[in-house]
Amino acid sequence: MKLVKLFLLIVIISVFFNIENTHAQTRKQLEAQRKELQRKIAEVNKLLFAAQKSEKNALEALKDINQKIAVRTAYINSINKEASALTRTIRKNQQQIDKLTKELAVLKKDYAEMIYKSYKSKSKQGQLLFLMSSQSFQQAYKRLQYMKQYTQHRKRQGKEIETQSLAIKKLNDSLLYKKQVKDTLIAIEKTQKQEIESDKKNKEKLVAQIKRKERKYIREIRTAQKEERKIAAKIDKIIKDAIAKSNGANNKKSTSFALTPEAKALAKRFESNKGKLPWPVKSGFVVRRYGKQAHPTLRGITITSTGLHIATEKGATANSVFNGKVLAVQLLTGGKKALLVQHGNYISTYNNLESLLVKKGDNVVTGQPLGKIFTNKVTGKTILIFVIHKEINRQNPATWLLKR
Repeated sequence: MKLVKLFLLIVIISVFFNIENTHAQTRKQLEAQRKELQRKIAEVNKLLFAAQKSEKNALEALKDINQKIAVRTAYINSINKEASALTRTIRKNQQQIDKLTKELAVLKKDYAEMIYKSYKSKSKQGQLLFLMSSQSFQQAYKRLQYMKQYTQHRKRQGKEIETQSLAIKKLNDSLLYKKQVKDTLIAIEKTQKQEIESDKKNKEKLVAQIKRKERKYIREIRTAQKEERKIAAKIDKIIKDAIAKSNGANNKKSTSFALTPEAKALAKRFESNKGKLPWPVKSGFVVRRYGKQAHPTLRGITITSTGLHIATEKGATANSVFNGKVLAVQLLTGGKKALLVQHGNYISTYNNLESLLVKKGDNVVTGQPLGKIFTNKVTGKTILIFVIHKEINRQNPATWLLKR
């Protein structure tokens, strides 16, 4: 029976550590999520707030603070999830420690009794008398085997006590570490909440300032949207003209590119990489998503975005997301440029460039720098507008890029 108990105890310990590993995987995922959000907070501070100027547009400042608050809130939620997971693990650890401690006490008691009995019959004379008093050779042999088994069992039980004592020590060490991690997370959460409160106070000031000049800001938004529509229309025309040219005089009304076998193969490879394309900047994050959406700061105002607006570092370059050929360069207001790269029947556009490193007709490869991104002197922001077309139809670039 004791051997069965020992076996069951070993099984319990191994099962516990398997459960512990499973929980550890979940905590690792939560920890990775928290670290990613921590990185994003640093990126938001660096890319949106490092170059603030006194003449900066209050509407832009409010949008930036909203973005910072949103990231910090997500960070706090992630911390709460991780802390809750740690609480559950700590509770399970404590329960298991209590259970193993009780089992260890029983083992030690059994072992002490065994040692005491062994001590009483330890003398060579006692063992010899035990063998010599056998009624037959067969009985003597069985008694000898029993003595050997008893000695082996005693050794096994001693090792089991050592193993279980080590398991309890590991659990205690793990428990202490997890409590320290949880305390650290709670301290971080407190700091982040204080930062959010500070941001909210700044937000209130900006909201009051914006309300006094709301009509002015609405006019500016409408002017900017009108300019974006003009740029989009010019890019659409470039693509339509390229489609017409590829089809020749026979089929000018076609809305699809006439592709060579090589171009078809390129388009197929591009399509197969949907969701896996590298970002067009080395570092950065989306400050405006694709499509129709509510304005981030002014209620009742709707804006439309032809692509992703990606904030990045000053002096950064836009990089090709895939192999292709420069289809065209579109000159924009203020000396800015938009570069179109063709990937079979797909077009990737890199808008808001200050200078170019390639020209029309050049072949480019994945990751190749195409041009320097323009930095707004008023806001200090460096923003790339990244657009993807299939023929004349715009796509949501977020579904094509590798998730960060």
